[in-house]
Amino acid sequence: MAEAKAGPSIEESIFNTIKEFWIGIVVIILVYFIWKYNLEIEALALAGTAFLGWLAWKLWIHYIQQDFISGIDFVLLEIVPPREVLRSPKAMELFFTNALYHWSIKGGKEEWWQGAVWFWFSLEIVSLEGQVHFYIRTPTRIKDLIETQMYAQYPQAQVKVVEDYTLAIDEISPKSAWMGWGCEFKLTKPAAYPIKTYVDFGLDKDPKEEFKVDPISPVIEFFGSLKKDEQAWVQIVITPKPGPDNVPHSWVEESKKEIFKILKPFTSVKDDGARIEIRTPDIYKNVITAMTAKTSKIGFDTGIRIMYIAKKEAYSMNNRRNMRLIWRQYAKPDCNELYRTNSAQADFYSGIFSASPETVMMLAERMLHEYRERAFFNLPLRHHLFSQHVWGWPLDSFIKAYAHHHTFVLNVEELATLWHFPGQILKVPTLERIESKEASPPTNLPI
Repeated sequence: MAEAKAGPSIEESIFNTIKEFWIGIVVIILVYFIWKYNLEIEALALAGTAFLGWLAWKLWIHYIQQDFISGIDFVLLEIVPPREVLRSPKAMELFFTNALYHWSIKGGKEEWWQGAVWFWFSLEIVSLEGQVHFYIRTPTRIKDLIETQMYAQYPQAQVKVVEDYTLAIDEISPKSAWMGWGCEFKLTKPAAYPIKTYVDFGLDKDPKEEFKVDPISPVIEFFGSLKKDEQAWVQIVITPKPGPDNVPHSWVEESKKEIFKILKPFTSVKDDGARIEIRTPDIYKNVITAMTAKTSKIGFDTGIRIMYIAKKEAYSMNNRRNMRLIWRQYAKPDCNELYRTNSAQADFYSGIFSASPETVMMLAERMLHEYRERAFFNLPLRHHLFSQHVWGWPLDSFIKAYAHHHTFVLNVEELATLWHFPGQILKVPTLERIESKEASPPTNLPI
């Protein structure tokens, strides 16, 4: 049972209602004056001018943002973990917090004239013919910070600049030697509900190696089992998400509203009107606790994409199927789970009619391009104009509309669960590690 002060007064309720619905109120008042004074022609001209002005503003913002993005240089870093990883994923959580959270309030000049956007990063786990690698794609401006913060948490690790492995795949087409399949993931519930994290597996308590149950192990084991001419890729693309309550569209505030929505049927006002009583059923107690814990840590807007690519003679439908089935360990049935979407397969445009093999291959080629571009945020104009979000069935199949990418908020605990170095107990021979336990970070790191 929880008690709280009584709700807002009548004056506060009226003010909050006006604040929430002020646009609709203004529209009603304008419509009334137009009807009363017969200003239909003038109103139509004004509305047309306002629409053109709004459209010009949207195109201007898109143009300057794309111009800003074109000036960002990216680099791919491979992180080679030490042979013995003794730390829990909590260390990776701290790395994300210190190295990758670059959110700040931008001024009008930066946002509306220079087109500045928040940087985004891609956390990747990749199998190249069974050799497992960890990568981070980052703007070059953040490279030095990533190195220093990675060495701060994993002193025996190695960070090195490498070529983009996706460039080794020329294309997926009838004339290419490669076949491919991929999909993205979305959450089955609002982002306020967390997925299962390393804390749920007890890894925050640093158990002995023989007692550890690491949720990333199924992924690494499967990636290490791939054969010659097979590749498996996963990318987790993230950008900082505002958290404070005073920031518009705060995910923390949205999570609070979701919690209050759950508790509303179990809330009652005492007879004296001075107190509110909330009786949370046992079935919801774990959910409320988990949702509250999620907002206690910083969050990132997140998009997840996976791909299985192989030479045509080595392409395995079983491995393609396995690629999408090795993520069930992150499901928390009473809270949230990852669910695949935008699969590059025959039912992409309709669950009724199957697409042609040429269309399926086109979808795989398009996903290869989006993977290579790490595309989830600040998308080109074509993704806005020709998206499935705009063109529904059956028109989307005629114009070959682009996938509507799903992004959601994960906090650093959830991200560290999805992307961290496995411990000693996982002895996958194809996972590259630093052999020397005594190795130390370079002495010439930038300060």
